[in-house]
Amino acid sequence: MPRSPAALSALAVLATVCGAALGAGCSVSSMPDPKEAAQAYADAASRGDTDAIYGMMAARSRAVLTRDELAIKVRDQRQELKELAAAIASPATQVKAEAEVPYGDGEHAALVVEDGEYRVAGADALPAAARTPTQALETLRVVLARRSYAGLLRVLSKSTREAVEADMRSLVEGLERPEGLDVRVTGDLAVVEVPGGHIVRLRREGGAWHVEDFD
Repeated sequence: MPRSPAALSALAVLATVCGAALGAGCSVSSMPDPKEAAQAYADAASRGDTDAIYGMMAARSRAVLTRDELAIKVRDQRQELKELAAAIASPATQVKAEAEVPYGDGEHAALVVEDGEYRVAGADALPAAARTPTQALETLRVVLARRSYAGLLRVLSKSTREAVEADMRSLVEGLERPEGLDVRVTGDLAVVEVPGGHIVRLRREGGAWHVEDFD
């Protein structure tokens, strides 16, 4: 059943709380059970306890949401919070702990907790599925910064990836016999029509020819 916008907001609060609980686990030798944080949130949500919920929020969340603003959300979403609390308490609910480790250059690694240990779920250096549009954009920035063609293909949608690969394959096939192509040279510029409907533009710089553009 689709959730209302208010219920989704409540879910966002839960994500913040769980993130705070995981962050605390990173700073101590013994890792706390994320189920305890989830249950504590469920108890606070079922009571509509603004102070308890606010106390579990991470510092960055408090920076954008004051206690008074949270109180309004809790008041307006009381029924949704009760339903969410009941869902959390359900035996069928699974609680998973996750973390992100940021690097100095803006990249990050994603970790999950399995059997009491942190394990790599995905890293920028490895193929990983983006779970949000923001993560997809972060991946795009990384592969462009690395000039990684393989990485770029991974981040594209299937239809776009197939179109790019087909276009590149056509260009490769059209360049199989470059000596037979019609090259029109004008000074330091050259234009080449390649079979398959492609056009390659070249420029001479420092006595050497370089590909300036192709389509």
